[in-house]
Amino acid sequence: MDLHLAGKTALVTGASRGIGLAVVRRLAAEGVRTVGVARTITDELTASGAVTVSADLATAEGTAHAVERARAALGRIDLLVNGVGLGDTFASEGFLGTDDAVWQASIDINLYSAVRITRAALPDLLETGGSIVNISSMGARVPSSGPVDYTVAKAALTALGKALAEEFGPRGVRVNTVAPGPVRTAVWEAEDGFGAHLAEASGVDLPTFLAQVPQAIGMTTGRMTEPAEVAALVAFLLSDHARSITGAELRIDGGAVKTV
Repeated sequence: MDLHLAGKTALVTGASRGIGLAVVRRLAAEGVRTVGVARTITDELTASGAVTVSADLATAEGTAHAVERARAALGRIDLLVNGVGLGDTFASEGFLGTDDAVWQASIDINLYSAVRITRAALPDLLETGGSIVNISSMGARVPSSGPVDYTVAKAALTALGKALAEEFGPRGVRVNTVAPGPVRTAVWEAEDGFGAHLAEASGVDLPTFLAQVPQAIGMTTGRMTEPAEVAALVAFLLSDHARSITGAELRIDGGAVKTV
């Protein structure tokens, strides 16, 4: 399917690896001129052909810098993907083990980064009739499925998308949310990542633990999702094929969330 995105411009955050990198690659394949923002610029992001911007999106200064650089490189921003997340190495210490600093860091990167970047990019998006996709998590619907600070922040991000869609939809800007379940990224697969912490707590090695994840959380597909699958959904939502979809939360969780 031709998504008719060629010639558009996009700003993608959290672009160095995982889902964000997959989105950058998919948009490049569709002919979109893209700026990829990340704290650390990886070789993979550089090789994608995107204009790269290094910025700490947990800070107001970093988000302002990212949008300024994107606008300078692209001229205007047609599409925005808020893909930045907590990071590759977060542990679950339970509610009592999660102090104020952890809460603040999680909210800054998972929620405030999207608030600030969206606010800065909206003048362009309103002018062009643009589209926004926020990357949330199935944890927004199942808060017990991950670290409490992370899932609560993602629930707030999901709510933000609904509110923005309602306010700016009449002015031509669509806003949707994609909520993945477990995806084959470093969050799960890295030796020092979240998956490794859970494997250690379970008393098994990481490969054994990962093989058990789909069944353990009820993924009907029986496998973890690939980043490219999430990217394909994001690209579709950004396109005019989805012009009647706004304010939606689309889960791509392999059937893990069973409620309506």
